[in-house]
Amino acid sequence: MKVPFVDLQAQYQSLKHEMVPAVEKIMETSQFILGKAVEDFEKRFAEAHGMKHCVGVGTGTDALHIVLWALNVGPGDEVITVSHTFIATAEAISLTGAKPVFVDIDPVTYTMDPNQLEKAITKKTKAIIPVHLYGQPAAMTEIMEIANRHGIPVVEDACQAHLAQYNGQFIGQFGIAAAFSFYPGKNLGAYGEGGGVTTNDDALAKKMRMIRDHGSEKKYHHAMWGHNYRLDGIQGAVLGVKLPHLHDWTEARRNNAAKYNQQLNGMGDLVLPKEHPRAKHVYHLYVVQTANRDELQSYLTSREVFTGLHYPLPLHLQEAYKDLGYGRGDFPVTEKVASRGLSLPMFAELTGEQIDYVVSAIEDFFD
Repeated sequence: MKVPFVDLQAQYQSLKHEMVPAVEKIMETSQFILGKAVEDFEKRFAEAHGMKHCVGVGTGTDALHIVLWALNVGPGDEVITVSHTFIATAEAISLTGAKPVFVDIDPVTYTMDPNQLEKAITKKTKAIIPVHLYGQPAAMTEIMEIANRHGIPVVEDACQAHLAQYNGQFIGQFGIAAAFSFYPGKNLGAYGEGGGVTTNDDALAKKMRMIRDHGSEKKYHHAMWGHNYRLDGIQGAVLGVKLPHLHDWTEARRNNAAKYNQQLNGMGDLVLPKEHPRAKHVYHLYVVQTANRDELQSYLTSREVFTGLHYPLPLHLQEAYKDLGYGRGDFPVTEKVASRGLSLPMFAELTGEQIDYVVSAIEDFFD
C-alpha cells in the first residue's frame, strides 16, 4: 500500500462538483483580483473564528509581514518569536527591518515557553509572535499576561492552526491579530498561494487593507506607500467552497490523531504528540519523536509511507540568520525536537486502513 504524506487529489475529487462552477464564475465575471468572492470569504472566515475582520492577502508570509508593518515595527526594533518554526515567521520580522529574537519551546507542546519569554524582553521589544505550531495552540494565557504587563502587542502565527482553540476561545482572539496561511497543504488550503489576517481592531484592519493595495483606499489615490499583497479572486472562490467543510475536516484530523495515539502508544521509543489540556489541537501535522528518526523515515519510505521533517534545522542555526550570533546549544529543547521529529501522514481523508498500514510499518521497524 502507498500512503502519501498529504492527498490533495482525494479532497479535490470530493469537492469537484462545487469547485468547478465557483471557479468558472470568476472566469465569467473577470473579478480576478480581490472582488466579491474574496470579500465573501473574508467575512465568513472572520465569523468562523469569532472575529470582526479578515484581510485576505497573497501568502501566509504576507499575512505576518503586513501586521508588523501596520503596527509600525521597523529598524531598531526587536520581535520575539521561536526558532522552531518555518522561516516565514522570522522573515516577516526581517522584512520590516527589525531583529528576530528567539526563545526556546516547551518540551511537551513544542510551542513558545512562557518561562523563557519575559527574560527576552528589552526596551526594544515591539511585538511578540507565538506560533501555534503543528496546529497546537501556544500557552496564550501566560503569554498574554506577560505581554499585557509590558504593553507589547501579540501577533499570533496561526498559519498551521485554522479553527484551533485555547481555553474555549478560537486562536486569533488573544493577540491584536492572527496570521493564517492558505498554502495548498494547510488544513484550509487554496489552489495556489493565499493568506489572511484576522483582527477585531477596526483601525488596524483598515490600515492593512490599504497596505495590501499600494496604500490606497481609492484607485490611484495613495495615502501611504504599501505593497501588492492582494488575494486573487480564484483563490477566494476556492477557499469559499472549502470553508464550510473545515469543521468536519478538523474533526477527521483529530479522529485520525486519536487512532495513531491509540495504536502507537508504547511502541519503541516513540514520543507521541500531547494535546495541551486547555487546547483543541487541529493536527495540521502529526509529529512523533524518536532517536532513530532518520532510520525510521528511510524504512517507511521503502514501505511507500511518505513522511516529512518539520523542521530539521532550527532558525537560529540557519545560514540566513548567522548574523544574529546564536550558536548550537542556545536553545536545547528546540534542537532536540528538531533532531528527533518525524511527521507522519496526516490529512482529513486518511483512511483507517492507511493508518493501520503506517502503524504496522512502524511496528515492523522497531521489531
